Formats: sequence, structure tokens, C-alpha cells
Amino acid sequence: MPRTKASPASARAHEPGHAQRLSGPALRTFFRIGDAWKLSSDEARRLLGDPPRSTFFLWKKNGDGQLARDTLERLSYILGIYKALQILLPDPAAADAWVRKPNAAPLFGGRPALERMLSGNVADLYVIRQYLDAWRGG
Repeated sequence: MPRTKASPASARAHEPGHAQRLSGPALRTFFRIGDAWKLSSDEARRLLGDPPRSTFFLWKKNGDGQLARDTLERLSYILGIYKALQILLPDPAAADAWVRKPNAAPLFGGRPALERMLSGNVADLYVIRQYLDAWRGG
């Protein structure tokens, strides 16, 4: 089987320090989204994969930190969910409120999307991102 050359972007993902360069901007954006979604500290921690409270508050205070691959993956899905909602619901207040409103789609069973997002599973963030991308027609 012939080997294919990795794309420059995927090659950079494995470079030392690449995750660290992404961590600060991703965390700062996450905390702005958390404010827009009116997340409690416990909800925000859960979305990030339950880091220790001291670590979470240090990240929040400094807007930077050393993030594990799992946390970066979670942040990627959350940023994608936020962006999709801003596109689907051009009124920013409606887009931000969507995560807390009961949802009749079978995926949510009448409960808010945030409840599913708070399950602690990365897969639930992925499924919601997929749902929104499909809703967008993407």
C-alpha cells in the first residue's frame, strides 16, 4: 500500500508545542462562550472534562494553560457548536439561548442540548456538532 504524505496541517498537529499554541486562544474563546451561554463554573468545568477546580480557575484567570488533547478536542466541538448556532440563528441572543431551551428533536428527548453536553462524554459534543452541521445542510 503506498504511503501518502501528511498534509502540513496534520503534520503540525503533532509538532511539539502546537497544542500549547492553541491552548490560550481556545480557552479565552471558551470562556467568552461560557459567558454568552451563562454557564456556571461547574457546567464549564464539566464541558472541559472536569479539570480540578484550581486548574480551571487558573485557566480562567490567566486565559492560558497546558491543555491535554482531550480538552482541546472538547474545545473544538464547543467552538463548532457555537459557530453553527450563530449561523443558524442570526439573532445572537436566540443562538446563545438555544443550548438551554427544551428541544423536541429525538436526539434530545425534550431536554436542552446543554443537558446532553454536560454528560461528560466527548461523543455527546460530537453528536450535537453533527446535528447542527446537518441542520445547516453541511
